[in-house]
Parts: sequence; structure tokens; C-alpha cells
Amino acid sequence: MRTDFAIGRVFGVQIALHVSWFAIAFLLVFSLSQRFQELHAEWSGTAVWITAAATALFFFVTLVLHELSHALVARSRGLPVRSITLFALGGVAEIEKEADDPGTEFWMGISGPLVSLAIGIGCLASAHAVGWVILTEPASPALAAIVWLGYINLSLAAFNMIPAFPMDGGRILRAALWRLTGDSARATRAAARAGQVVALGFMLLGLGQFLAGAGFGGLWIGFIGWFLLSAAGSSYGQASLKESLRGIRVAEVMRRDYQVVDGHINLEEFVERYMMRKGSRCFMVARKGWVVGLITLRDVKAIPRARWPYTTVDDAMQPLDHVTSVSPQAPLNESLELMGRDDLSQLPVLEEGRLLGVISRGEVLQLLKDRAALQM
Repeated sequence: MRTDFAIGRVFGVQIALHVSWFAIAFLLVFSLSQRFQELHAEWSGTAVWITAAATALFFFVTLVLHELSHALVARSRGLPVRSITLFALGGVAEIEKEADDPGTEFWMGISGPLVSLAIGIGCLASAHAVGWVILTEPASPALAAIVWLGYINLSLAAFNMIPAFPMDGGRILRAALWRLTGDSARATRAAARAGQVVALGFMLLGLGQFLAGAGFGGLWIGFIGWFLLSAAGSSYGQASLKESLRGIRVAEVMRRDYQVVDGHINLEEFVERYMMRKGSRCFMVARKGWVVGLITLRDVKAIPRARWPYTTVDDAMQPLDHVTSVSPQAPLNESLELMGRDDLSQLPVLEEGRLLGVISRGEVLQLLKDRAALQM
């Protein structure tokens, strides 16, 4: 089931909305309308709802700017950025590689809060310049929207500086620990542990406020804590995985006995003779004794079933020089990053254009099981 919807591109970065965004957008508009109605009983119902909707819309624009700052810093440091997705608790920039040094990690982390801080100060300064008095309730709908955007962006900047990895403050903490220890994995684990402690604090605070009668507000704080605990735990697991695979090269794990099929057979024969009987989803395609490409279950599914008898494996395969591949001397962690980035189950291992073997998630998983069994 599709969980996000692309709405456009900014500076070449795709902007998408997660399905959870629609629920939080509705709740935000509703809560803002209630708030504006309480503070400005003299406003008409139409003015209240238009102001609430416009304020929510501009808030999500500022979230995009916050995440876009992360993306642009990453891109300036040579890290590819796939997309920005807005979801229930904010947004996330999907950066395809980890930072290579603590300086890059620091600037990627600090850029978002700095942008939110600048937006917040800019909104409040603009409102003050046109007559709003600080700490008073603005009279007009336009001023109310600008002032609310100012306060919420200042809050967003402060909240994101909490040292809870993988939040921005946690990334800054990770960068500092990385600089001190020279060990990125160790810094990640420490920052993730700090994130778990902060998350548990949020959950206890939310539970306490709920029991004290805070209602939905306490539950919301507890939910944020649960989300942070889950994210920090995932980050800790990824750091531990990366540490366990440190120093291992692709050549040590790759499978050299890959399965080869003739590119001239049709897909119907290929599926019946090979894919359904060999228990593999990836096959190398040979032409005159040379491996020229690979074909996977995904490639077969892309061809309508009725055309299988008339489509050869050659027609459906991916040429070897067009697929994502990895060097035999590459770190095993690098192959995992590539498979995760492109949602692949296996990668061909090439050296000077020549196929040496195949690395798959199955081989990596088996290696991890063996190392765990041997307590390595």
C-alpha cells in the first residue's frame, strides 16, 4: 500500500506527504480554529477557518524549509538526497549516505534549527514592525497567523536541539562525540543511548501530566517520547550492525556460484525451468558464454503475463553495465547501504567490468548469525 504522495520538487529534491500528514493537518487546522475562536470572539467563522487553514499551510512550508536546509547542506558535502517527506511529527530528509566526517554531521544537524530560528525571529520582527506589541494578542487575522508562525518556529528550533538522536540535537551531539573519540559508530551508539534516555523522560512526563488531568496534551507528549524511543533504538541497532561488519570486504562474503541462464529463452520457459525450481529470485544472463546482465523477479513482473511466451530473457533483463554494482574490495557496509538505497536484495560484484560474484542480503544475514553464534 502506498504510504507517501509526491507533490513536487524544490531544488531538484522531491517533496512528498506521508499518509499520516493528512491526519495531523486536519487536527492542526481544527485546533488552531478553536484557539483563534477563543481569543477572537469578534471574528466571523469564515475568518477563523481561513486564518487557521492558511496558518497551517504556511507552517508546513516552514517545515519543508527546515528539512530542505538539511538536504542542501548534505548535497553541498557530496551526499545525495532522494526526497523530503512530511509526516505526523514533522519531516525527514532522506539522505542516501551517512556523513563522512563530524564536521559534515554537525552542519547537517545545526542547519535545520538555524533556519527555524531565523523564520521565527523574522515572523515576530515583521509583526512588530507593522504594529504588534510583543506579548499581546494580535488583533487582525494576518498578524495572528504571523505571530503564531513566529512562536511555533522558535519552539521547533528549541525542540530540535534536544540531544536525542536521531533529532537534530542528537546529530550535533553525535558530531561532538565523533570529533572527541574519532569513532563514528561509538559516537552513534552513545548519542542513541542519550536519545533513549530523553525519550523515556518524555514518556514519563506525558504519563504524569495525563494522570494529573492534562488529557490529550499529556498523551501527545507521551506519544512523542514513544516515537523518539523507537527512532533511537533503530539508530542504535544500525550502529551496532555497522560496527559488527567493520573491516569485512564484499569479496569475503560474496557468492561465486551464481546461477546463469541463456538470454535467448522466453520468460515463460525461464519462470517454469529456473525461477520456480531453483528457489532464487536473481539470475545472471549469459550470451555466447559471457555474462551480460541480470534478471530478477521484479523484471519478470514488469512484463504482462500474456507476453511471456513472446519476450526473451534478453529483452527483460537489466544490462550489467546499467545495474547498481559493487567492487569486491568495497566495505560490506557499503553494499548494505546500496541495497537499502535502491531497495535491492542482491548486487553483482564487478571488477573492471568483469563479474566475480553476487552479494545478497541473505549472505550478510547468515554472516551476522554466524558471528553472533561464535560471540564475535
